[in-house]
Amino acid sequence: MRRFLSLFTAGLILALSATVWAQDTIKVATTSGPDVAILEKAAEVAKGKGLTVEIVELSDYVLPNQALVNKEVDLNAFQHVPFLDDFNKERGTNLVSIGITYVSPIAYFSKKIKKIDELKEGDSVVIPNDPTNGGRCLLLLQKAGYITVKPETGLSPTPLDVTENKLNLKILEVEAPMTPQARDDAAIVCINNTFSSEFGLNPLKDSIYIEDVDSPYANVIVARDEDKDNPNFKKFVESYQSQEVADFIIQQFEGATIPLFEYKK
Repeated sequence: MRRFLSLFTAGLILALSATVWAQDTIKVATTSGPDVAILEKAAEVAKGKGLTVEIVELSDYVLPNQALVNKEVDLNAFQHVPFLDDFNKERGTNLVSIGITYVSPIAYFSKKIKKIDELKEGDSVVIPNDPTNGGRCLLLLQKAGYITVKPETGLSPTPLDVTENKLNLKILEVEAPMTPQARDDAAIVCINNTFSSEFGLNPLKDSIYIEDVDSPYANVIVARDEDKDNPNFKKFVESYQSQEVADFIIQQFEGATIPLFEYKK
């Protein structure tokens, strides 16, 4: 009888443990665009590991980090490392990367010209108004040979840091979600993949000038520092950095988004 009760008790404990494991749930914030589709695929993989992932889609670049700081979500996945570093510096927060994801080269697009060397004196250039993506676009314009920025600004120069402007280009800043529409008026517009994809634009096929894939702007999964060792978060990172997700990114985005974690090519 005791043996039966012991076996019964052990079985009950295992069953309850399995139920708790199966009910594990985390919330992951992101912005609209390709990140949503990738997270949906990662959530499918995570489900097979007993982890439910709720995706919280937010409207701009600041809200996912604010939601994480406020403990409204458990993780976020939308930003590159320089953006995260700037956010922490400006807000005095301590959000940390717990896993690398992908890189999406930023690019200039145009409805006015076919090649960037067709820029003329006084043409208008539109860039995002957030420091890291705007700085990223200025550095790309510098690489193209049209401007020079103060080297001490690192990865985050602003239009005020431009020391040479060979064609007197008019550099205008707009909210990042508005950059695709700016193509109707500006000579060239710098758009990151989050918003170019919403307009069916592929940086590799449709841009007139594109960033190298070995840029420092690797995207990451982010957690609060005190929670970085949470087992469920590690399980989610493993799910994201899976062969299934890598295959999905490659097939879905045709080279516009490139996995940075290890996978079979």
